[in-house]
Formats: sequence, structure tokens, C-alpha cells
Amino acid sequence: MEPGYAEEDIAPIAILMDELRSEDVQLRLNAIHSIPTIALALGPDRARVELIPFLQDSVDDEDEVLLALAEELGRSFEEYIGGKEHAHVLLGPLENLSAVEETLVRDKAAESITKIAAVLSQAQIEEYYIPLVKRLSQGEWFTSRTSSAALYAAVYSQVSPAIQDELRKGFGALASDDTPMVRRAAAKALGPLLGSVAQHHLISDGLPIYRRLQSDDQDSVRLLTIEDLIAIAKRITPAEVKEHLLKQIKNSVGDKSWRVRYMAATHFNELALAVGKDIVREELVGLFVNLLKDNEAEVRTAASSQIPGFSSQLEKEVILARIIPCVRDLSQDASQHVRAALAKEISGVTPLLGKEATIEHLLPLFLHLLKDDFPEVRLNIISKLETVNNVIGIELLADSLLPAIMELAEDKSWRVRQAIIEYIPLLANQLGKPMFDEQLGNLCMSWLGDTVYSIRESATVNLKNLTEVFGVDWAKTAIVPKIMGMGSHTNYLFRMTTVQAITTIAPSLSLEIIRSDIIGPLLELSKDPIPNIRFNVSKALEVIATSNVKNPEGLKFVQEWVAPALERQKTDTDADVRFYATRALQKAAAASS
Repeated sequence: MEPGYAEEDIAPIAILMDELRSEDVQLRLNAIHSIPTIALALGPDRARVELIPFLQDSVDDEDEVLLALAEELGRSFEEYIGGKEHAHVLLGPLENLSAVEETLVRDKAAESITKIAAVLSQAQIEEYYIPLVKRLSQGEWFTSRTSSAALYAAVYSQVSPAIQDELRKGFGALASDDTPMVRRAAAKALGPLLGSVAQHHLISDGLPIYRRLQSDDQDSVRLLTIEDLIAIAKRITPAEVKEHLLKQIKNSVGDKSWRVRYMAATHFNELALAVGKDIVREELVGLFVNLLKDNEAEVRTAASSQIPGFSSQLEKEVILARIIPCVRDLSQDASQHVRAALAKEISGVTPLLGKEATIEHLLPLFLHLLKDDFPEVRLNIISKLETVNNVIGIELLADSLLPAIMELAEDKSWRVRQAIIEYIPLLANQLGKPMFDEQLGNLCMSWLGDTVYSIRESATVNLKNLTEVFGVDWAKTAIVPKIMGMGSHTNYLFRMTTVQAITTIAPSLSLEIIRSDIIGPLLELSKDPIPNIRFNVSKALEVIATSNVKNPEGLKFVQEWVAPALERQKTDTDADVRFYATRALQKAAAASS
């Protein structure tokens, strides 16, 4: 044993070192997650001299263990080895991890290296980090070259102009690499790097690299250049975009591979914002229409999701002339996924068109999509009706869409019914009490008897929300009698719904309503033959007690009515009933103290 170290200091470290050499993967994983503890026990000097070299030599291992090691070394591990001035020591093991075969490990190692770069001084970067980047970039195996691409952007702005020139040259070599995986990594890392490059170098060096990647023969490389295109467009003037990028924009949007067109469609709004309104008007409208009419459903779906964002950059006349005809076609699209994407986004166009144009052009489409065969399409339209209402007003919405909503309230898909329920309080707020009672009151109560539990549950929450919209007086006449009436139903599910509805809406009701209309029937249900109902009554009594016990009148009511019922339930034959009754009494006591 080395002199100067007590045996109890060495033993746990030796055990952990043995675990790192163990054949059991789980033991090694645990040991890797414990390396901060080892480093702390060793102290900074020994951690640098003993632990880090050991970790550097133990790379031949399971991918899961290597991933954990790459992650641990990126978690401010420099604190355990003497601080920032020694952080470069961690680059050794991470360099080895950057060259392994498993992609996840390499990506995590590259991520940890860039985290370490953030704490390195310029001298450390130039002495240790840059040589590491060069070694990886020129590695024999494609794995190390792939990892190196992500490391350039992290330090580019912190090094001297001479080294910046070398870095641009090195990155250019990666973009021309023979291996598609390396070019793919370069395409992915180019955008962040271009954010740090000086303006004149962006045109002289950045553009040629981008063009090379954008015309790559592999679509997996080309599709990653869409974000690079946006990064360049953001940094140059519209005139320069026209001069240097217009051809590439057209090539990407009209690429022979649907995956590239899909990527272009997904990022179309960002691209439009980056290039400026003139180019949008002159060039991008036609390209966007092409994407909306693409042969591939995936591309049309992606383009549909961009309609409101892209339309916000156009004049109303252009939207009506160019975009709305495409929207009409998409609402009849053969692919349900395209229609669902359109249904989710189309309401975002209504504020851009205004009331008249929305009524004329979009309202028929909403009605058509509300009757779509595919539940998700109906669901997406329902969830966005608030935006439409803000534009066309509730009266017209009620006249035209309420019949469709009533129909959907009985939809065969329970998720559609649930979406309608969640929309009801908003609709109620806008319809007002008389119209709501006339059109939707009975419908809301009918959901309490739905065959699907989630609908019954949502229906009780809906009643609570309606009570908050219309007030407790409305609830006393419109809701409470109907709920309590279900409490004497022969089917136990209806009785259960009564109890659960009380539990949900009780905090929104006044003590007077609880005393006059609720407590009597609820106590009757506490004697129900079904244990499930009895212990749910305990839960309801708990809610009533805890929400009323804080004022003297409420406390008196709880002591006279609630507490005796719960005391009786404490001696129930069913264990669950006894448990919930005891818990309710404890919570009521805690709330009153």
C-alpha cells in the first residue's frame, strides 16, 4: 500500500476500481456513476494522475457503460480534478470515446467535449482542444471524423484568426469526405458553425461548403442542409439571398427525394422569415403551393402545418388567391393525416382573413371537416374553435356549428366526445346562460351516464367548470337536482357518478346548497351495499369537510353531519372504507387546526 494513505481511504476506491473491471455490466455501470465519489475520495491530484488515465485505458467495454462514462465526464467533472485549469485532462478519455462504433456514445462524448470547451481558457483550447479536433478530423476511421464535426462551432469564436482559417479548412475537408456519414455530420454541424463565422468568411468559405453538401448525391445529407440554408439566410441581406441562395432554395423545395422536400416543408416558415417579405412574395408563394400539392402525403402534411405561419407574411388577397384553393383541395385529401394536420392549423388563418372572408371561404370547410370520417380530424377542428369564434362571433358559430357539435357529442369515438366536453365551458361562456340551458344543458347531464369512465370523469369536471362560469345559484337549479337524482338509480355506476360528481363540484358550491341539497342523499349513499360507493362517499365527505371546516359555521356543520358519518364508516366491514374514513377524519382535523 502507498505510504500516506490510510487503509480505510484506499479500500472503497479499490473496490470501485475492481467493479470497473468486473464482468457484470450492472456493476460496471454503478461504478461509472460513482466516479465523482471516487474522484472526491482520491482528491484532485490523485484523480488526475490515477483515475483519469485508468478511465482512458478502459474504453474496450459495453456501449451502455461507455455512454454513462461520456455523460459523467461532461457533468462539470473538472471540479473533482482541480478546477478549470485542469479541465483539459478530461479530453483524453473523451477523445477515445469519440471514436467508438456506437453512435449514441460518440454523440454524448462530443456533447461532453463541447461542455468542457466552455470552461477552457484560450491557451488551453489552442494547446489541447484544437490538436484533439485535428486528430479526430484526420482519423483513419470514419467514426472519429464524424464526431469531430460537432466540435468546431464550440471554440471557433475563441481562437486566433490563423486557427480559425485552419478550422474552416478542416471543416471543408469533412464536407468533402468520401464517407456519407461524415458528410452527414458536417451538414448537421454546419449551421451552428456558420453562426460564429465572420460575414466575409460566410460568403467566401461557408457558402461553398453549404453548396457542396446541398448538391450531395445522398438525400440523407441533403435533407440536413435545410437548417444550414436558414442559418445562412438569417445572416445575409435579401439581395444576397437572391444572388447566392435562390437556386439552392428552389433545388431543395423541388428535390427529387421526398425526404428533402419534407424537411423543406417542415422548416418553411423559418425559411420565409429568414429571406424577407419581397422574396416570399416573388418566389416562395409558388414553391409553397407546390409543397401543398406534392405527390407525397408526408410532404403535404408537413406543408399543411405551416399554412398559418406562412400566410401571416402574405397580403389577404394573396392568401385568398393562392393559399385558400389549396386548403380546399387539402380538406378533401385522400390521406387522413393530411386532413388532420390541416384541421389542426386552418383556424390560424381566420384572424388573417377577417370575418367576411372566413364566413365565405373557411366556414364551409370547418363544417366539412367536422363531419370527417377520421376522429382525429374532427378532434383537431373542435380543439381550435375558440380562434374561429373570436373572428366570426358566437351567434354565427352557434347557428352553423352548434348542430355539428351536438352531433359530435354522441360521436362513436370517446376521445371526440371528450374533446367536446372540454370545449363546453368555453362555449358556455360565450353562449350565455339562457342559450346554454336551451341548447346544451341536457347534453352535459347525459354525459354523466356515458359507458366510458373517462367521459363520466370529464363530465363531472365539466360541471365544476360550468359552476364557475354561471355561478352557484345556477348550479343549485340546473345541476344539483339532476346529480342527486342519479343517486337513487338501480345501476351502481350511476350512483358512483353521483358521488364522484359531488367530490368534484363540492368546493365550488356554497355551504347552504351542501346542507340543503347534498348532505342528506350523500349520507344515504354511505350505507350503500357496494363498498366502492361507500369509500367514495368517504372521499366526498373529506372534500366537503376540508373545504368548509375553516369557518365557524362550516366547522359546526362538519361536526354535526360529516364527522358522525365518518366515525360510523370507521367501523365498516370493508377495509378500504375504514381506511378512507380514517384518512378523511385526519385531514379534516388537520385543516381545522
